[in-house]
Amino acid sequence: MQKKPRANRAPRSQTQLKDASKRARPAVERTLLLLESLARSGKPSALKELSMMRDIPQTTAFRLCQRLEEQGFLAREHGGRRYTPGIRLIRLGLDIVRASGPSLLRNTFLSEAVAAIGETCNLTVPVGHEVLYLDRVETQWPLRMVLEPGSKVPMHATASGKLFLASMPDEMREQMLLNLTLTDNTPNTITDVPALRRELGRIRKRGYSIDNEEFLSGLIAVAVPVKDAQGQTFAAVACHAPLARIDLDGLMRAMPKLQQAARKIARTFDLGTATREEA
Repeated sequence: MQKKPRANRAPRSQTQLKDASKRARPAVERTLLLLESLARSGKPSALKELSMMRDIPQTTAFRLCQRLEEQGFLAREHGGRRYTPGIRLIRLGLDIVRASGPSLLRNTFLSEAVAAIGETCNLTVPVGHEVLYLDRVETQWPLRMVLEPGSKVPMHATASGKLFLASMPDEMREQMLLNLTLTDNTPNTITDVPALRRELGRIRKRGYSIDNEEFLSGLIAVAVPVKDAQGQTFAAVACHAPLARIDLDGLMRAMPKLQQAARKIARTFDLGTATREEA
């Protein structure tokens, strides 16, 4: 029996080919794209937002996010539907950065600042509503506060945290202020949103931030921004010390050394290069 000739199929449009390609993406690729979108957004994101960012069906995005949340790679805001990086994702990112070659160079620049200033210096990044210590070099003085890389501290009560808040776009900053819990760590901690707004305005004008015994009584700090090629703040270099050893004026004199370290560290991230075109 002779087979009937197949009818010629209409050529597939570019849109159809693109849609088919997206449907054929392996689960691992979709998972990584979701995590990348959340990390880049800089704020908690709803399921619909994550789905639209990468053009992934919402039902698929829901299954992936559910699994990632179960495994600790994603977390949700307290009582909310928006996703944030989970502790396992944060630790993974920290381990990757610390294992990279430039990490050793960044530690060297922090060490140079500590040698010049004589006090502990940190490299910090914003993570959700908190500040993460990415790297840290301790002073040799016996009286000091010890925090390991990977430790997190509050945004509103630290020099780095207030610097990050001040550097955010207006809408993002207001959203963050609405969601922050302004715990009174010390009598000097700013626990009033209008007062914190005024403080952030002062920080934007002068370009650096101070912690005047706001996180711990007897501890002061100053932080300067680490900026990318577009001038956006993505990290901070901070120095802190006990008030029994140095006052704020003395710590402020260390500003040029901190700014020098921040410029050197910014170059190690190589954030000015073009990235691969997104799928």
